[in-house]
Amino acid sequence: MQNKIQELRKSRKVTQSELADAVNVTRQTIISLENGRYNASLLLAHKIARYFNMTIEDIFLFDDESDEKPE
Repeated sequence: MQNKIQELRKSRKVTQSELADAVNVTRQTIISLENGRYNASLLLAHKIARYFNMTIEDIFLFDDESDEKPE
């Protein structure tokens, strides 16, 4: 799953530490999210979306091809 966290953070001049503090995680978690090594929990995704005043879907890009479709 890709995300726009780094792009949003830089455009709003927010440091990784500031974002981490705001959503109550470590800076390392933000780094891992930005590098695609970690997928946010629904709760964390919600906190990040609220921080940027956006929807989860606007920040986190879900890969539709990986979705299982019932037959």
